[in-house]
Amino acid sequence: LLEESGGGLVQPGGSLRLSCVASGLTLDRRAIGWFRQVPGEAREPLSCISQHDGITNYADSVKGRFTMSRADAQNTMYLQMDNLKPEDTATYYCAADTVQGRHGGCAYLEVWGQGTLVTVSS
Repeated sequence: LLEESGGGLVQPGGSLRLSCVASGLTLDRRAIGWFRQVPGEAREPLSCISQHDGITNYADSVKGRFTMSRADAQNTMYLQMDNLKPEDTATYYCAADTVQGRHGGCAYLEVWGQGTLVTVSS
């Protein structure tokens, strides 16, 4: 089970930090990622940390503004979002691979949280 927190209302140019805590599964050695979704649109992948090389990949839409990190000792992942724009308004979801230690795990992010709403508006 994954549970996101940290969403809310922020002005354009502001920052938010989302957290995702895992229970019932261990994030260690597991690919993890963040997605977002706007009603009526497809879920957009934002970032993923692969487990075998630790490299983080970002979508072009958030590159340079969002930073993903993990704290395996706390079984938690984070998404630091800076310079937020109105078009970043969405429900944000964290996700994890169903298997530990899998290469290419970013393609298997099938354990999901319930989402947290981020609204960027003045």
